[in-house]
Amino acid sequence: MVGGLGKRLRSEVSDLPKAMAPVNGRPFLEYQMGYLKKQGITRVIMAVGFKKEPIQQHFQSEYQRIEIVYAEEYEPLGTGGAIVNALPQVKNNRFFILNGDTVFNISLGKLIEKHRDLNADLTMALRKIEDATRYGSVKIDHSGRIKGFLEKGDSHGEGLINGGIYFAERSLFSNCAAKEMFSFEKEILESKYKTHRFYGVPFDDYFLDIGIPEDYKRAQHEFRELGY
Repeated sequence: MVGGLGKRLRSEVSDLPKAMAPVNGRPFLEYQMGYLKKQGITRVIMAVGFKKEPIQQHFQSEYQRIEIVYAEEYEPLGTGGAIVNALPQVKNNRFFILNGDTVFNISLGKLIEKHRDLNADLTMALRKIEDATRYGSVKIDHSGRIKGFLEKGDSHGEGLINGGIYFAERSLFSNCAAKEMFSFEKEILESKYKTHRFYGVPFDDYFLDIGIPEDYKRAQHEFRELGY
C-alpha cells in the first residue's frame, strides 16, 4: 500500500509520495523491494494513488526481477478500499499485505507457516516495543489469537504493536464493495477479529515506520549502520 497522503511527513518531503522519500539517496520503497527480493517474492502489486507518477516512473514494470503491477485509485479509497481495488490483480486465495512506509525484517515464510498451522483468516506480524503510545497495541492470548486493540494514546508502556505486515485470505474481503472508501484497520481488523480467526505473531526483527519526521531522520543513519 503506497498511496497514502503522508501528511505528517510533508515538512521533510513535500513533493513526493511518502514511499518515495529519499533515504541516503535512494527511495524508501527500494529498501522494501530489496527486502521482498530476499524473501523470495517474485510479484508485487503496488496500490497507488496520491502522487503515483514518481512511483510508476521509477519502478515501471520490474525491479530486481520482481514483476510489478499497479492498482491505481483515482479518488481516495482508504487502506481497505485500496486493498479491494487491488484484488482483481491478485492471483491467489492468500496474499501478503504490507504498509508502504514501514520496514520490518521478519521471515515471511514463518508468517505463512503460522497462518497455515492456525488455520487463520488473517495473520499479523507484531513487534514488542517499550512505549506503544504512538501506535496503539494489539492484545493476544496464549495461542496468539487476537483478543483486542488499544487505540493510540490509550496504550501506555510496553506493548505489541501492529507491524504492518499481514497474510490474509481472499475470502475476508468477499463482502467488500469495489471502489468504496473504507479503513482496513477499522472495518476489517477491529471489526472482524471476534468473528474470524485473526492471529498475531511477535517478531524481534528490526522495525522502523517513517511516518513521522523524527523516525524518517532515524532511517538516514540506521539504514547505513545496518548495511542497507
